[in-house]
Amino acid sequence: MALEMVPELIPLNQLSTRIRDIRERLRRGPIVLTDNDIAAAVLVEPETWNDLLAELEDLQDALDALTAYEAYRRDPESVRPWQEVRAEL
Repeated sequence: MALEMVPELIPLNQLSTRIRDIRERLRRGPIVLTDNDIAAAVLVEPETWNDLLAELEDLQDALDALTAYEAYRRDPESVRPWQEVRAEL
């Protein structure tokens, strides 16, 4: 999933008057809400949010696996057998 690096900016004070327009624009990507030209919030569609969270979880799982593998490579004796771990679950 590719997101634009610089999403559209919309001042907070225009939020209520442009809600239909904003909903349409969300289909094209995230929108940054600004307050006095400073980013205050980011709007994304729920599907985009869920996709981002799933991708972050996958990346964290991959990092955890790599960390465990590196620990094993440094000291193979420190690793517990799968049967022992499974018995605790």
